[in-house]
Amino acid sequence: MSVLTELYEEIANCRDCELAKHRTKVVPGEGPEDAELLFIGEAPGWYEDQQGRPFVGPAGAFLNQLLSSIGLSREQVYIANVIKCRPPGNRDPLPAEIQACRKWLDHQIEIIQPRIIITLGRYSLARYFPNESISKIHGKARKEGKVVCYPMYHPAAALHQGSLRQIIEADMLRIPGILQQAESMAEAPAAAQQLRLTLD
Repeated sequence: MSVLTELYEEIANCRDCELAKHRTKVVPGEGPEDAELLFIGEAPGWYEDQQGRPFVGPAGAFLNQLLSSIGLSREQVYIANVIKCRPPGNRDPLPAEIQACRKWLDHQIEIIQPRIIITLGRYSLARYFPNESISKIHGKARKEGKVVCYPMYHPAAALHQGSLRQIIEADMLRIPGILQQAESMAEAPAAAQQLRLTLD
């Protein structure tokens, strides 16, 4: 049994917040244990709650298209959410719920050790860029500790606001170049500590 599989079993038994009472299935996340790219969304929706998998609804279909645009499939990246259970009625996650679930995402990041963490939407953005506005910093990579963080709009935003689709598509197309830079930084860690990526 892999380390991630063991973690999934722990998550499935979690009762640390009220959401455990309402879920159909817990949605821990999925992808390879050695993924270079880790996408973090917000919370499971109806489709995800039914299947126990992240990003399987309309926003997930768009995410699959975005990945395809850079030559990747979802099987090659890791996809998770800030919280692992669907909030009732798809409401926004509450601060206490995000805090209760934080340890699970922390463990996943420790295990996977991705080169780039791509935040999708404002709740995962707030984890790495508190008090920042997604409209101002989307598409701009930053070195945060040992990992490069790259904020993007949530794919669902394009479904509600068509004008964002091209912005999201353009931001996705920059990821291969950022990954290449992240790999170069890993080979020169001393220089990497001095570097702050701002790829405009």
